[in-house]
Amino acid sequence: MAPLESARPAQLGALASASAQPLVVAITARALFDLEDSHGLFERKGIDAYADYQRTREDDVLEPGIAFSLVRKLLALNRDIPNEAPHVEGKLVEVILLSRNSADTGLRIFNSIQHHGLDIRRATFTSGAPVWPYIRPFGAQLFLSANPESVRRALEAGVAAATILPARAPESVHGQLRIAFDGDAVIFSDESERVSREQGVEAFGRHERERAHEPLSGGPFRGFLDALHRLQAAFPAGDDAPIRTALVTARSAPAHERVIRTLREWDVRLDEALFLGGREKGPFLQAFGADIFFDDSLHNIDSARQYIAAGHVPHGVANP
Repeated sequence: MAPLESARPAQLGALASASAQPLVVAITARALFDLEDSHGLFERKGIDAYADYQRTREDDVLEPGIAFSLVRKLLALNRDIPNEAPHVEGKLVEVILLSRNSADTGLRIFNSIQHHGLDIRRATFTSGAPVWPYIRPFGAQLFLSANPESVRRALEAGVAAATILPARAPESVHGQLRIAFDGDAVIFSDESERVSREQGVEAFGRHERERAHEPLSGGPFRGFLDALHRLQAAFPAGDDAPIRTALVTARSAPAHERVIRTLREWDVRLDEALFLGGREKGPFLQAFGADIFFDDSLHNIDSARQYIAAGHVPHGVANP
């Protein structure tokens, strides 16, 4: 008998309630819009000059930032929700704005959200205070920010989080939402990466061969990956599916087997898996057409952000 068939009615209700929750992404204004000039002004001349700058330009529309295309595609998933897909308030995805602006200086941000037609309705303006304490109350499974300290605090609180580094906003080449992940220290724990760094590549290979049938522990993005998988399951699979995912890892054979078996054990779908054996990731991510890529290595992020938006995950042995 399948697990759902053997579950009690109360358990079934709890499962249905969990599956009905939308995917919630929290994002800061600097990740969503290009605010580098005004942020530089704030750092040079302080809050008063920044506030005056934003008030006098509150009707000037902000240009898209690094994560703008990602957010637009996430919100587009709410337009054509399959009839059988569980949702809340007509949404499969909700995006929350978290900003260290005041409500006064944040008016330009909301005006820009409305101009660009982004369905973002919930927001927190903290007037310079940290925004990360509000991530969990909103139920966010992912937090994107240009502030490394906020990202670290979110990760410590058990939320998948990444630092969006300033770069030219990428142009989307696919109608699909395409998200790519590194494996170790992102989807998985950094257990195997520690072996590689502390004992060398040969020890890493031996470690993975001996544990090929032992599932890897989950990393900081396991929960987000599960939520994204449930979101994918709401749509028919195939070439017309609105979401496509990829694992892009420095692993190669024979270290591939443990990864494949772990994802099978988790019952998580990834559409593509690239085992690159140490090759530069950027060109492969461009070929995949990723809207964003998550990796714990700044070296890999620097390679990726030449082509696509990239989020640094400051977790694990690579980020002491």
